[in-house]
Amino acid sequence: MPATLAIVGIQVADAAATPDGVRLAATGKTVKVERYVSEEGGNVYFDLGLNVVAGPEALEIRAKRKSYADPIVADLVGPQGKKRLPAGTVTDMSGLKRFLTITIKNSKGKVVKLYTTDFCPNTYDSVRTRPDAPAQTPYPMGCNEENPFTLGSVWGIQAGWSATTSDMPAGDKRFDLPVGKYSVTVMVNQAYRTLFAMPTKDATVALTMNVVKATDDARSLDTKHDHGRQVSDYRPEYRVAATRPAAGKIPATGPKPDLRSLPAWGISMHQEGKRAYVDFGATVWNSGTSPLLVDGFRRSGKGLMDAYQYFFDAQGNQVGAVPAGTMEWDARAGHFHWHFTDFAQYNLLRSDKKLAVRSGKEAFCLANTDQVDYTIPLAKWRPENTDLETSCGTQSSVGVREVLDIGNGDTYTQDRPGQSFDVTSLPNGTYYIQVKANPAGKLSELSTTNNTAVRKIVLGGTAKKRTLKVPAVNGIKG
Repeated sequence: MPATLAIVGIQVADAAATPDGVRLAATGKTVKVERYVSEEGGNVYFDLGLNVVAGPEALEIRAKRKSYADPIVADLVGPQGKKRLPAGTVTDMSGLKRFLTITIKNSKGKVVKLYTTDFCPNTYDSVRTRPDAPAQTPYPMGCNEENPFTLGSVWGIQAGWSATTSDMPAGDKRFDLPVGKYSVTVMVNQAYRTLFAMPTKDATVALTMNVVKATDDARSLDTKHDHGRQVSDYRPEYRVAATRPAAGKIPATGPKPDLRSLPAWGISMHQEGKRAYVDFGATVWNSGTSPLLVDGFRRSGKGLMDAYQYFFDAQGNQVGAVPAGTMEWDARAGHFHWHFTDFAQYNLLRSDKKLAVRSGKEAFCLANTDQVDYTIPLAKWRPENTDLETSCGTQSSVGVREVLDIGNGDTYTQDRPGQSFDVTSLPNGTYYIQVKANPAGKLSELSTTNNTAVRKIVLGGTAKKRTLKVPAVNGIKG
């Protein structure tokens, strides 16, 4: 049987005494909330102190779609097998939809706010809640909330670990409450009560909420509360070998990366004076059996490194390295780090698929920015180099290691004129944004037949005001 879920109003520390079930533990029965006032009006933002806590077994859910034409399906995975989640509980790769219903009543018993919240089990602040819980959690640090073309996600809570729940309406829609005393009822919604075999009494918690005037109304909610994507403070040291590797050969067999491109996304247009630009996001990911690991070795006294791709056997032992192009120091504002020059290429193609414009962005710092498919074998759920600070080095670096782990993607958002398509002189009509991985073939991978993806766009309007239409991809509008 899959682990059941229960909600109780207990202190998290008390969980050590009751480890037999998965539950949602409240850190207290009373919540103090500050009301902030600005020119736009009043706002409250609160933390009800609720955490889903796993019992002796991890709570794990896997969501996947076969293709962009297929719907997303999700399964609860347990010792006894899989249990399909009901329709409507998972509509994208950002987590469970409408997990909780929160009802707020004023002192007269009138309902003043009623809404549902979503739930991402992969919280950044997950911690173990009892001494005998495993020392580490394998689950990712966050759900994928941005990339619309993610193929597979894994959400989970390690046995004995916690995951905080969202307390505000989906989409972080803030609201106002007058100063006063309120009663709050939180209930796990019926679909999840059925899925986890939860009796109603174990799926409900009652709290008292006191709304008071903020001590400093000048502080904005954005300053006091960070609701955006968080990044771990952990900064691992990536060390490369002291010397360049000896000349080697690409292993004929064994694990290798497999670079694939997702369709361009986040596409928009902006104008600067008389010039018009198409901006977009582009993701290249690794669907192979080995991480892509590239080390750079600096040429003495120059802003250039020689890059080498390394190979590993099935046990993870290094078995060789071959030259793979170069890395260059980029001193431009917004960069100021080392770029690997042979990773991807972005082209704007005409309706006949011939080149119209090539993006100025042709060098990259590899980082695991996106969870593209964590359901494939060997996917790395908790990669270390998840931002540029862990991968790109400094101006004084003598060596740099850049890694793209299995199941992970590296996304670049094209938001600068030099990294976008200048479409000022292009006639109106149909075009295609082409994202091409490993364009020069300098990286060795399992296959090069899946390196390219294209996305249709339509340019219109006038010279003074260009327009852009982006048709959906099998209903995906991202």
